[in-house]
Amino acid sequence: MNSDQPIKRIALFGSTGSIGTQALQVIEAHPDKFSVEILTAHHNDELLVEHALKFNPNIVVIGDEKKYGKVKEALAATQVKVFAGEKALEEVAAMDCYDLMLAGIVGYAGLKPTLQAISNGKTIALANKETLVVAGDIIMRKAVEHRVPVIPVDSEHSAIFQCLVGETRNRIEKIILTASGGPFLGRKPNYLVNVKREHALQHPNWNMGAKISIDSATLMNKGLEMIEAKWLFNLKPEQVQVVIHPQSIIHSMVQFEDGSIKAQMGLPDMKLPIQYALAFPKRIASNYPRYDFRKVSTLTFEEPDVKTFRNLSLATEALHKGGNLPCIMNAANEIAVYAFLRNRINFLDMTDLIEKTMERIPFIEKPTLEEYFDSDGEARNFAADIIKL
Repeated sequence: MNSDQPIKRIALFGSTGSIGTQALQVIEAHPDKFSVEILTAHHNDELLVEHALKFNPNIVVIGDEKKYGKVKEALAATQVKVFAGEKALEEVAAMDCYDLMLAGIVGYAGLKPTLQAISNGKTIALANKETLVVAGDIIMRKAVEHRVPVIPVDSEHSAIFQCLVGETRNRIEKIILTASGGPFLGRKPNYLVNVKREHALQHPNWNMGAKISIDSATLMNKGLEMIEAKWLFNLKPEQVQVVIHPQSIIHSMVQFEDGSIKAQMGLPDMKLPIQYALAFPKRIASNYPRYDFRKVSTLTFEEPDVKTFRNLSLATEALHKGGNLPCIMNAANEIAVYAFLRNRINFLDMTDLIEKTMERIPFIEKPTLEEYFDSDGEARNFAADIIKL
């Protein structure tokens, strides 16, 4: 990005989470290229206020309406406009004061603001995989309709996106999503039955938020990524493959019809794909650590153990069947992870809960947006009833 180019105005939806805080570090390192226009958080009002005082955005939104007064008072001496509630997220997404939305709200909650931003013609840097899992067909159709670029932030999808730059006319044979395998790689059910919350949160390679760390431990994260990849890159289910790569150096690969494979590599650091998405189509300098081939360790690959980590099988089923099944699976998974993080259910119970919900909620082959919302609500209620949440 040349210095004579205008500063890109960023709306950070989900600014207090792992992706949001790292995005702010990227923005802080490049004040000549980016400015913060909008910050939103669900309930972490203290960090939201801290970020607002530091970055001086135009607008902040606190999702939890009970915390509106606190945020408003803390920012009373500034020019920052303060809003609250879920509806405010959509209304702010529809505003014209920003150029790019970094969609980092965790889970289903990110869907409506992202749709609003697309309708408003804003570029999307997508860190919320659930948005595409829940309603990928509608999101990507709207993005095409409004000519809105959707740039993935997930390290795996960013890797595929980077591998495809300059390959527009070349047919993809398949994409290969790499997975670290999480903290329980190689473990069997007799070990996993005793896993506690604190064990599951210990990811070997990545520093992530609680929800994504649990999803990584169950391999659900990779399942969600398979479905997201299908929509992002317009693939058939059979063109999406997962391979375990414990070192997390190759972030994903694309195989073309001539058999050639392109891989994107680097040390596991989310700031790199975040920076790539914010600055796209340019690459900008960074001082992040580099991978040194002179000190090369062995890079290994293996098949995922889908018998032990059945979430990946459930996600593969949802990927192939389509319709509202990925939406149902995602809703049940969000409830399951919520319950596990609060010690209400065991590690292996999460998969059972998701499976029961997928079997129970009626399947719809071509859902409308309203039917997606209904399926999500039904699945959450059913899953919550089972565990008496």
